[in-house]
Amino acid sequence: MPLSPERKAEYFDRMKELLSTYSKCFVVEVDNVGSNQLQKTRQGLRGKGEILMGKNTMMRKVLKEYVEENPEAPQEALIDILRGNVGFVFTNGDLGEVRQVLEENVRPAPARVGAIAPCNVIVPKGPTGCDPGQTAFFQTLQIATKITRGQIEIVNDIQLIDEGDKVTASQAALLQKLEISPFTYGLKLQSVYDNGSLFDAKVLDITDDVLAAKFSEALQTLASLSLAIGHPTQASVPHSIANAFKVVLSVAIGLDNYTFDKAETYKEYLKDPSKFAGSGGGGGGGGGGGGDEAAAEPEAEEEEMEAPAVDMFGGDDGGDY
Repeated sequence: MPLSPERKAEYFDRMKELLSTYSKCFVVEVDNVGSNQLQKTRQGLRGKGEILMGKNTMMRKVLKEYVEENPEAPQEALIDILRGNVGFVFTNGDLGEVRQVLEENVRPAPARVGAIAPCNVIVPKGPTGCDPGQTAFFQTLQIATKITRGQIEIVNDIQLIDEGDKVTASQAALLQKLEISPFTYGLKLQSVYDNGSLFDAKVLDITDDVLAAKFSEALQTLASLSLAIGHPTQASVPHSIANAFKVVLSVAIGLDNYTFDKAETYKEYLKDPSKFAGSGGGGGGGGGGGGDEAAAEPEAEEEEMEAPAVDMFGGDDGGDY
């Protein structure tokens, strides 16, 4: 039933008010979402945002009038994305919090004949509760079964429906027999509008940790490339300094008549590694000669373990050089 002129004018004023009040919004798909579920979502968004639904032609008309009345308004970008069964969720708050509310308000739904599967549907193996007289039904769907304790049992997990496929009558009937509701429906995020910028909702999956990891990876790539072509950059300079220190240190170690302060530690270690061995626990006082020999072997092993603590080639412990 079409809206009366009064209701239509009220809708126009309401949408224009929301466009002026809020600087952010989600464009959401509302396929298979009932009025009761939509009402619960509205309740969950109280104090955080507002939902606006309507016919696409009417919403486009409101947006065009709003842009004409406000020439510098950036909401013009919303006109072209009004395709399909969509609506708006307006907010000035944190987009992540609003998104969480929308994703929490979903409900399980049975597979209807002719519906497009939003995800893969897997029927788990195990007893079905169906009597042996229905074996032919499972054979029609090419599902391997066996009879166990007077009921049909599925032998292996079966991927019954692939994502994007239409649900057939036999598939819907099987899922109904097994009392499986494989799909969930709710407000599905399609796009995000934020102060004139329009982007895919997947952008909200990018967290600070993801950005830091990507930046670190790019920095390592830049440093490797700079070192390979011999062109210094801010990313490669620390590596170049470390490599130069390794070269100078190796030369100083090979010369008896030349050294420098930072190289002294390495030279001392090479001359007498025992100086850098960790101090063991003070044993008893009077041990025999055999006891001293026995204690010498663990000390040698401890020296070998402690040796990497002095990095001869400017590694982690040579960062200060």
